[in-house]
Formats: sequence, C-alpha cells, structure tokens
Amino acid sequence: MPKIIENLREELLCEAKRQIAERGYKNTTIRSVAQGCNIAVGTVYNYFKSKDMLIASFILTDWLECLKGIEEYPKNDKRQYLGFIHSSLTDFAEKHMSLFSDKDARATFNTAFFQRHRQLRGQLKDLILPIAEDDFTAEFVAEALLTWTMSGKNFDEIYKLLPMQIK
Repeated sequence: MPKIIENLREELLCEAKRQIAERGYKNTTIRSVAQGCNIAVGTVYNYFKSKDMLIASFILTDWLECLKGIEEYPKNDKRQYLGFIHSSLTDFAEKHMSLFSDKDARATFNTAFFQRHRQLRGQLKDLILPIAEDDFTAEFVAEALLTWTMSGKNFDEIYKLLPMQIK
C-alpha cells in the first residue's frame, strides 16, 4: 500500500522555496527537493512535471495570495489603497528576491517574465479600476506601480508622479 503523506504538494512547494533561498536556482533540483521531503524523486513528478513548474507553482500561489489581499483591502482612500498595493508588491518581490536576483533563474525565466508582464499589469489594472476614472488611467497606474515598485522606488516618489485623476 502506498504511503499517504498529508499536504505533500504544499510541503514540496515550501521545500523548493527554502532551497531556492539557501542554495540558488541552479543548485536546487527535483532530487534535492525530494530528499528534503524524504520522498522518492518519482513522487515529486506526480505533482510537478519539472523544477521550473515547481517554482512557477509557488510563485503563482504567492502572487494569487498577494492579489487576494489587495482585492480585499478597502478602497475608500485612494492614496492608502495605492500605498497598500505598493507595499504588497514590495513584499512579494522581497519574498522572491533570491529567485528574481539569481542569474541562472533570470536566464531561464526571462522570456516567461516578459510574457507575463502584460497579464500582471492587467490583473493590477482590474484592481485599480474602481478608484480610477477610466481604463487608461487604471492601466497607466498599474504599470507605474508594477515597474517602479520593482525598481525600488518608494511609494511617496511614485505617488507624486501619478496622474491627478487617481489622487
């Protein structure tokens, strides 16, 4: 009878995150994740087709959590709401900085990050739209927050540069 392990998928995601942070992208393997979870390598493949799918899964999980937090945040004060989005994006970036700053990971994921940028901007635009006057403004602010936050600008710098209709 096969061994049943509770929450194995989550355990694999946590172990992969830990190893990426400690060892880097190149030195984290399906084999090392399996060893960290005390399971056979083949068991990992029952959940994830590759190391890159494993990594994409934990990033996606964290991103969806980030979006949910933003979605649930009160929108009655525009500046406070936009500040919360900035803070959420900063937290997300810091959580994955070991991966985002890893040259081997960047080489592997660069095309995917570029392709997903439009999707991320669209998701943020949809969250900003209730406080914006129109689609263009919401998309502009989403792009500004996404790009400038990831480049390390603090919220006060960003807020000064946003269009008047969002303030």
